[in-house]
Amino acid sequence: MDTTTTPLTLHPFTVADAERLLSGEVDPHDGWEGAYAFTDEPELLSEYLLAVQENGDPRPFGPYLVRRGEDGPAIGGVNLFGPPDDDGAVDFVFGLVPAVRGHGLAAHTVTAVVELSRAAGVSVLRAEAEVGNLPARQTLEKIGFAQVARTPEEIIYELRL
Repeated sequence: MDTTTTPLTLHPFTVADAERLLSGEVDPHDGWEGAYAFTDEPELLSEYLLAVQENGDPRPFGPYLVRRGEDGPAIGGVNLFGPPDDDGAVDFVFGLVPAVRGHGLAAHTVTAVVELSRAAGVSVLRAEAEVGNLPARQTLEKIGFAQVARTPEEIIYELRL
């Protein structure tokens, strides 16, 4: 099921999507704006396929395409690493194509992740950001995430739902 927050939609990956992209085939329907694709992150898709083989479809967790509107071009991706752990926590990562950065779409993306996670019964949503990735850090903080740990390289953020 898609999760839509104006002006974007999180569209869950299917096994066929993951296998297609891992093979290097990009569907014209993906319509990647700015030429970014999940093919840049084969380990996430491989982990998804392994999880499906071992435990079945992890939805609502797993990888998502971020699309403009309901059926527009893909502008990034999200991965929810679930199901929740014993504390009800789920980690996630997100990324947008360079062409759309700086337009507030990251905040919409993270908001959609929060809504999806809340609906799935997640208690704590967690994300990491590199110390030098100020836009990602600002986006997480704008949505209400708080810093809970820090290393010289990265900051871990949490949001209690």
